[in-house]
Amino acid sequence: MKAVVMAGGEGTRLRPMTANQPKPLLPVINRPIMEHVLRLLRRHGLTETVVTVQFLAALIRTYFGDGDELGMNLHYATEEMPLGTAGSVKNAADKLRDDRFLVISGDALTDIDLTDMIRFHRESGALVTIGLKRVPNPLEFGIVIVDEQGRVQRFLEKPTWGQVFSDTVNTGIYVMEPEVLDEVATGEAVDWSSDVFPRLLERGAPLYGYVAEGYWEDVGTHESYLKAQSDALSGRVKIDIDAFEMSPGVWRAEGAYVDDEAVLKGPLYIGDYAKVEAGAELREYTVLGSNVVVREGAFLHRAVVHDNVYIGPSANLRGCVIGKNTDVMTGARIEESAVVGDECVIEAEAYVSSGVKIYPFKTVEAGAMVNTSVIWESRGQRTLFGPRGVSGLVNVEITPELCVRLASAYATTLKKGASVVTSRDSSRAARALKRAVISALNAGAIDVLDLEAAPLPVARFHTARTAAVGGIALRTTAGDPQSVDIVFMDADGADLSPADQRKLERVSARQEFRRAFPGEIAELSFPARAVDDYAQELLRCVDMSGVRETGMKVVVDCAGGTSSLVLPSLLGRVGVDVLTVNSRLDDASPTETLAERRRDLQRLSELVSSARAAFGVRFDPVGERIALVDEKGQLINDERALLVVLDLVAAERCRGRVALPVTTTRVAEQVCRFHGVQVVWTATSVDALTAAARGDDMIFAGDGRGGFIVPEFGHTVDGLAAFLRLLGLVARTRLSLSRIGARIPEAKMLKRTVPTPWAAKGAVMRSVIEAAEGYFIDTTDGVRVVTEDGGWALVLPDPSDAVTHLWAESHDMDSAQSLMDHWAAVVERAAGR
Repeated sequence: MKAVVMAGGEGTRLRPMTANQPKPLLPVINRPIMEHVLRLLRRHGLTETVVTVQFLAALIRTYFGDGDELGMNLHYATEEMPLGTAGSVKNAADKLRDDRFLVISGDALTDIDLTDMIRFHRESGALVTIGLKRVPNPLEFGIVIVDEQGRVQRFLEKPTWGQVFSDTVNTGIYVMEPEVLDEVATGEAVDWSSDVFPRLLERGAPLYGYVAEGYWEDVGTHESYLKAQSDALSGRVKIDIDAFEMSPGVWRAEGAYVDDEAVLKGPLYIGDYAKVEAGAELREYTVLGSNVVVREGAFLHRAVVHDNVYIGPSANLRGCVIGKNTDVMTGARIEESAVVGDECVIEAEAYVSSGVKIYPFKTVEAGAMVNTSVIWESRGQRTLFGPRGVSGLVNVEITPELCVRLASAYATTLKKGASVVTSRDSSRAARALKRAVISALNAGAIDVLDLEAAPLPVARFHTARTAAVGGIALRTTAGDPQSVDIVFMDADGADLSPADQRKLERVSARQEFRRAFPGEIAELSFPARAVDDYAQELLRCVDMSGVRETGMKVVVDCAGGTSSLVLPSLLGRVGVDVLTVNSRLDDASPTETLAERRRDLQRLSELVSSARAAFGVRFDPVGERIALVDEKGQLINDERALLVVLDLVAAERCRGRVALPVTTTRVAEQVCRFHGVQVVWTATSVDALTAAARGDDMIFAGDGRGGFIVPEFGHTVDGLAAFLRLLGLVARTRLSLSRIGARIPEAKMLKRTVPTPWAAKGAVMRSVIEAAEGYFIDTTDGVRVVTEDGGWALVLPDPSDAVTHLWAESHDMDSAQSLMDHWAAVVERAAGR
């Protein structure tokens, strides 16, 4: 039986360590990761091996040769272009046709029992057996669910937290029958998990999962690279350590010299012919490569040092990685999570701060303090993008320098000469930071159409209706005047999809920005009629019939935001009597605290009641979301407002579909069914709701947080369009909002949040799936469990915080409480609380 080792990846997340060497050659305990993989194969009798190579393939061939030194017979299959996980194996098909074969990654550290996995494959009669492992954080892997016999029931590649339904993930280790190669097109980029396996599963082919008990670590990030080193030193993974134990946990390779006056506190590893002088201190989980010199007084703790590195006197290294042939001079200090590339010089007394990435062949001058990353990192966040775009404190986390990097990365993902729309809210911070964004876009050969201060719906509309390929808007974070959000848009004016967000993150992290030549510097222009064009198109698309005839009066609160720039153009043409408050632009206070918002809503309620208005509406500062007050002056909460507007739309249309997030009360389904309208349930993300709103026969979408989509006009959340749509609906029905609300049943729904450590989130979702056996399960977002009497509970991990959210709804509050208590207990037990 043969094996296939996939060794073609670039390892971009591990740069600068992989800037000039392939990821499989990164050393773990002074041996390439791929060498540990080959030794594992040899232990299980798989000596006939094909290695698929692409990125810096010559370096892998040169290092391993024909495999004779390892007691193996290696063949190489070279990809001219990346072919994906399945395409690369297909590229070696001529060597794999005669028998079943095993596929394994050349850049993951593991000691999984391959012999037992092959036995399981043979006995189960599988076409493909997928090696599975339970991990704390499954986001970066493919999740797989199997039945009691091990047959695959479902899998999902690289989910969001809302899509996590287990902590059992695909390790990328497969046992396959040769006929599976017929499912892979020749010469095309094809992946097993996203292309081949779903097709086989749909066809009913025998796909099985083998849940392994051994160690497995995908060495894909700097954190996992350091973890692999410490796990190897701690004995958590069975690998060959080419050294002898001079004291418990202290490994010294051949020819290494350690002075008797040196301080060693294991576990640690000292490579062959390394030298550790008197007075040097090596602490736990330090790894020294070959020919490393550590001078007197140097201190290393959890530091991984590659070959031929010089560590000068009194240097201090903590939790960092030092590339080969680098010199760290006297008194230099390198902090946690920093990575220094190959052949660098860190001169005397230099300070390299936590998280800094220094690419190969660089020099840090003596005494320099490098406390902003050379290769920018995520400021401690798990991902760059959050639910509101890229967010952070003004001039602390979101600085002009950061805006330049992000805009440069965005420009690099676009074609030269493309156009991008920029806009901002009324704040001074957004105005200053937008200037940095515009400069970076122009320098990246991207033309800018700047709307200056404009409501976000206008910016989205202008992006979608012009030749622009995207947009960037800056706004003050809702409820936090000290913070700002940077919103990146696609060509349709919608927020970037998760895939495009990850692409921008990768470019930003690598800082490989495109720069225009002097003659290519792009232009900045200011569209003159952006607001008028928006207002005119909105009035053309939204049915306003009957409004002028009613002589309706409404109260509008602009919240000191940019919606005040558009409303005069709109309301002057609609024919309603309007009382407007807070209609000035407030650049000093562009958002409000929760207390201020409540105060203004109370004032709006009083004005509606005293003016005998039909209703009142309050826009958020960028015009995206609205809050409603009925004719009695009663505030309609966001969830109830969604039902009221939904009832109006459905009653008028009596057909079509509406898109709602799965967290919405099922009363919405009753309302729609009564009027002959169908509900499409979506994930809770803005991206999912926007995508659903683009579907055929869509008449409405809402997120339950004051955000409404009017599909006849656009496919993004738009408070101004929702306001006009509501005006028309109320005018034509001649019903007040309180009467409409009175005919809608009250929801019997509860919410709860359970603190959940990040490491426990995958286990929580697996526990929920296991506890839900026998119930109907919906995994649109999180796990929704439906009971026989129609009640339901939803468990949804938060993508940004260490918590899990729960919803429960039933026919009465006691039943809803019982559901909530039951599933909260399941989550709390799995979370270790």
